[in-house]
Amino acid sequence: MIIPLETLSEDILNNIVEAHVLQEGTDYGLYDVSLEEKVAAVKRQLKDKTAILVYSQLHETVNIVPADKYQQIQAQAQ
Repeated sequence: MIIPLETLSEDILNNIVEAHVLQEGTDYGLYDVSLEEKVAAVKRQLKDKTAILVYSQLHETVNIVPADKYQQIQAQAQ
């Protein structure tokens, strides 16, 4: 189930995005990227709708996934 951003407070959204960034383990190359920069980048993706928040009832988790990947999975499930 997609979670609309407008249903979340700014604090909750920040907590979800920070948790995602801290667990992603992405290598940003030669340059250090601060937590704040990573959070801002993910929030931009969410607001641009290139990434979405998805709640899994089965796992009782919230994940941030690329919108195109989610659409592909949904299309395959039908």
